[in-house]
Amino acid sequence: MTTVVISQPMLFPWPGFFEQLQLADVFIHLDDVQFSKGSFTNRVQLQHGDETRWLTVPLQGKGSFQLIKDLRPANDSWRRDHVTALTSVLAAAPNCAEAVALLREAYAEDSVVDALIASIDASARKLGIGADRSILKSSEMDVSGRSWQRVLDLVLSVGGTRYLTGHGAAEYLDHSAFEAAGVTVLYMDYSLTTWPRDGSTATPYLSVLDLIAWAGENAASYLHPATLSWTEFLQKRELNNEQ
Repeated sequence: MTTVVISQPMLFPWPGFFEQLQLADVFIHLDDVQFSKGSFTNRVQLQHGDETRWLTVPLQGKGSFQLIKDLRPANDSWRRDHVTALTSVLAAAPNCAEAVALLREAYAEDSVVDALIASIDASARKLGIGADRSILKSSEMDVSGRSWQRVLDLVLSVGGTRYLTGHGAAEYLDHSAFEAAGVTVLYMDYSLTTWPRDGSTATPYLSVLDLIAWAGENAASYLHPATLSWTEFLQKRELNNEQ
């Protein structure tokens, strides 16, 4: 069985993303789709005391009508600004230096998209996740198409037999078509595990940098990956909507 995960590049995403990555045999960076304003592609949440802050890569034209792989920064100071912001927000964390070092490592890349991809890959290595998994970019795979059909074709192109996805896919996936093609669809059952931080508890949706800064070498112990079949997930979602 080969489990495939496909995701748009994101800036140092939340720990739930890395629970998903733990289960992947093949991971595909979906970098040749249009950037969506308000998404987590170029921004992520941090927490300073009880205040939520955002780490955001400023984009030329705010990223409008651009493919993710073609995004350009709006200024030349964003890398330096992010190092300053992260150092300030996580100053009290015992492993702040490790988080800042990961940021610097990812930001050594020239382009925005490569920095986003590096933010995922560097964090995964730090967490000890999937050193033997295959990592691909959709822009280099010569698989065209749109919506769920392209997702299915990407999965089939790498010999995938299971497609593991986040919750948003329920809005557009044709689950029966995947099954007919011999691909089992699974949804993440995120653990939403929190971690202690200076007398307060983080929300589970903060950047993985927060987890690493506070938990250090124990960061991976806060990841508890689990899945639901697509039928179980849809049933659970329906029940939640009725409540």
